[in-house]
Amino acid sequence: MKLSEQKQNHGLGSLQNEDFFKGFKIILKMKKIIYGLLTLLVLQSSRTAKEIQPNIVLIYMDDMGYGDLSCNGAINYQTPNIDKMAAEGIRFTNFLTAQAVCSASRAALLTGCYPNRLSISGALMPYSKNGINSDETTIAEMLKQKGYATGIFGKWHLGYQKQFLPLQHGFDEYVGLPYSNDMWPVNYDGSPAVQSQNKYTYPILPLIEKNEKREEIKTLEDQAKLTTIYTENAVRFIKKNKKKPFFLYLPHSMPHVPIAVSEKFKGKSKAGLYADLMMEIDWSVGEVLRTLKENGLDENTLVILTSDNGPWLNFGNHAGSAGGFREGKGTTYEGGHRVPCIMRWKGTSPAGLVCNQLTSTIDILPTLARICKAELPKNKIDGIDFLTLLKGNLNETPRKTFYYYYQKNSLEAVRWGSWKLVLPHMGRSYETQVPSNDGLGGPTKNISSGLALYDLRRDPSERYDVQTIYPEIVAKLQNLAEEARDDLGDDITERIGKNVRASGIVKE
Repeated sequence: MKLSEQKQNHGLGSLQNEDFFKGFKIILKMKKIIYGLLTLLVLQSSRTAKEIQPNIVLIYMDDMGYGDLSCNGAINYQTPNIDKMAAEGIRFTNFLTAQAVCSASRAALLTGCYPNRLSISGALMPYSKNGINSDETTIAEMLKQKGYATGIFGKWHLGYQKQFLPLQHGFDEYVGLPYSNDMWPVNYDGSPAVQSQNKYTYPILPLIEKNEKREEIKTLEDQAKLTTIYTENAVRFIKKNKKKPFFLYLPHSMPHVPIAVSEKFKGKSKAGLYADLMMEIDWSVGEVLRTLKENGLDENTLVILTSDNGPWLNFGNHAGSAGGFREGKGTTYEGGHRVPCIMRWKGTSPAGLVCNQLTSTIDILPTLARICKAELPKNKIDGIDFLTLLKGNLNETPRKTFYYYYQKNSLEAVRWGSWKLVLPHMGRSYETQVPSNDGLGGPTKNISSGLALYDLRRDPSERYDVQTIYPEIVAKLQNLAEEARDDLGDDITERIGKNVRASGIVKE
């Protein structure tokens, strides 16, 4: 072969080698690009999985009135953490508890049902033989099916026997009181009950952990530790479960009387013990929000704060404010049913909104079911999903009606939009009665309420009966009342509901 041909072939080989290496480099780059895309897809998939399983924190106050938060008009003290939560989320102004009393309101909250549908009424006592039925599905049980860790730290009040306690109804952890903090042999002012008083027969108040008594609450000084105990357990639970979805239920025992505060808040407000307590409650909320932020959970957690019913007004300076609404706890007027409600879900709910649409505690379960893609309970529920409102669509009206029940199963009022028809009934009234102070309960009066129609849009304090002006509205609401009686029954008209279920009964 000629030298010139050899050089030519050598040059051609070099070019071929160069092309090979160029191609190899391109393949490597493509592999890196593909690997990067796959990594992004995996991360996006992981992120999406987290987004469809947000953490849920439900803070439930006891006897906190509509006017007890500074963002709702409280004076002489501030609730800055709760106010900030409202500024970062949605403040609901037309939010109703399902029934204005302890056990009934909690049964409704956790099951999405009017409590009389479950045959749970009033406040279960330390000697009651019934509680929540195991056939009912709680929020905790619903979310456990989606892999959620579940914890409750605070007041339970759906039965104190083991079969009724939280661990038998979907919760992994429980530290708290089995019923109200006034169900003990001690008077509201801290003095021991004497033999002539009903309280004398009550057992010492137990603090339960899991299914067993951890310690006894014997004095107001012991009660002063409860808010801190609940808060510290809530913070621990969040940290423990930060890498998995969780449902944290934080039902505080206060501001239900007797009220007590820890040393760190005693006298801090300069406005009395109730104001000190509201500051401590606000601190507790702040600790929960801070822990969420410090553990990178701020953007993926829906936080809900509300109350079981309105204030126990006859306790004077140891009670809260109904915020201008009529009456308070234990009544079917707005002061008993309308409670504060704030929901914060960063990145999903627009910040700083005010929602005036009708909503209720019974609507929380179906809304969480949709958010978490969980199956609804097999039994009939009464709640309505309001996710559209949480996403800022404030013109939507998911709930249009509401039934105001009290006593065992008495239908005392019905609601359609802003119209409320009060039905004839006997009930508690705080009006014209002077409250007592410093832990003593003042008198209440049992009064007869007649048929009355109120337009809550113009008359939220229920002072002007307009039934003679709007007879067609009265007729519509009376038809609605008949539907309620047919479904749930009504003791006042001696009606038995077609769809009422039994409560749980103690197993002998």
